[in-house]
Amino acid sequence: MNRNLKQKLSYVKLYLGIGISLAVVFSILTLIIVNGFRHLSFEFVFSLNAPVGHSLAPMLITTLIVVVLTLLISAPIGIGAAIYLNEYASDKSPFVKFIRMAVETLSGIPSIIYGLFGFLFYVLILQWSWSILSGVFTVAIMILPIIIRSTEEALKSVPVSYRMGSFALGAGKFYTIRKVILPSAINGILASIILSIGRLVGETAALLLTAGTIASMPSSLFSSAATLSVFMYTITVESADMDRAYATAIVLMLLVLSLNLIANFIAKKLKKG
Repeated sequence: MNRNLKQKLSYVKLYLGIGISLAVVFSILTLIIVNGFRHLSFEFVFSLNAPVGHSLAPMLITTLIVVVLTLLISAPIGIGAAIYLNEYASDKSPFVKFIRMAVETLSGIPSIIYGLFGFLFYVLILQWSWSILSGVFTVAIMILPIIIRSTEEALKSVPVSYRMGSFALGAGKFYTIRKVILPSAINGILASIILSIGRLVGETAALLLTAGTIASMPSSLFSSAATLSVFMYTITVESADMDRAYATAIVLMLLVLSLNLIANFIAKKLKKG
């Protein structure tokens, strides 16, 4: 078999794999949209006066609160840890090796384990009960490995010549990181935020055990409330209401798309700045 034939077969396998993947995704999206679109209405999505469980507005607001608060906690810690590991720390340090091992371990733990930890620590020991705050701190720990690993890879992708050029011009370490490295790595950092948003919006197990399943408007951060994914799980399992489940899935997908677009917009503004 000559080299050109092998190359052509490789391209065929590549395009076949891409085609199958796209077909599966398109089939899933079509199934959800066809079954859920006819059950969507303004009242079902946005009404604040509908009976409990008959409007997505409380769960939509709860989901946004969880996403925003979690990112406010995890993003600075995760990005800061990645900067320290990539720009300041020595790979030979036992402390750095321990941190990397901890990040790798945390990234492989199932979300239900995080939920059990959050239930034991935040709900029982700290006595925060089933609340948004318990859920936020639980999932904040859960997405830290995603942010740290993705941000560190983004920082590693910045050419060493950028650093050397900045140092040659007399810039300090902190100034180089702030003005040269971070703007160059902003796309990779954005990717870590987008991955985290997708994980947060779709998370069920951890929030089920910490934030609760009450489908009503939260009055404070210590209120028990359900996110969209938790609500979709409960109506599917408890009442087998697939019509509302499909409609909720559409709202979830639109929410993830909207948050990703906002994140991209903010990243572009930061890069220009």
